[in-house]
Amino acid sequence: MADGTQILRRNRPGSKAKDFCRWPDQPFEEMDNTLAVQQLIQQTIRRDPSNLEAILKMPEAQEEGVWKYEHLRQFCMELNGLTVRLQSECKPNTCTQMTATEQWIFLCAAHKTPKECPAIDYTRHTLDGAACLLNSNKYFPSRVSIRDSSVGKLGSVCRRVYRIFSHAYFHHRAIFDAFEKETHLCKRFTYFVTKYSIISKEILILPKLDDEVPINQPVGESEA
Repeated sequence: MADGTQILRRNRPGSKAKDFCRWPDQPFEEMDNTLAVQQLIQQTIRRDPSNLEAILKMPEAQEEGVWKYEHLRQFCMELNGLTVRLQSECKPNTCTQMTATEQWIFLCAAHKTPKECPAIDYTRHTLDGAACLLNSNKYFPSRVSIRDSSVGKLGSVCRRVYRIFSHAYFHHRAIFDAFEKETHLCKRFTYFVTKYSIISKEILILPKLDDEVPINQPVGESEA
């Protein structure tokens, strides 16, 4: 700062939720740390979570693999909020399978052999598995530069994460709508995987969230 005042960009112990992250924005070129990309993404989301173009606009000279990786980390962190809300009605005895409408049944990859499990368990397993992979020192030892072979592993995580959105949309619509209105997370995720061709458009089974134009769905069972 010009006047010598140092800004502490950290939530102090005991801070109220309404006071979280209430510090001024910082230019990306001044974010001199290994978490700069994450910091930029979160800063842009806080400014306006509905501005997908701004959130997904990659800075010049930024390594694309790191950009994708940090966005996927952010998606998984925010999805925990949806998972908590789903627990109120997505019970193992009511949602016995991970489904999207009556046409798609998804198998869980958390087991030695992929198999069916209750939707809420599938959701937890998916986010736990994503956290393990994205925090793996073997595949992602650095958050500044990432090997192409490691970036290639992001696609399978994206496919499984998308199924959480699909189940919530088709089977817990009120919860999905309330969460989406606040976060725009599913729309941002869909824009992200489409922009970078991370998963095929055939897998994107949700209708467009802006105009609710339905997509014709094939019937099938999807492996993990």
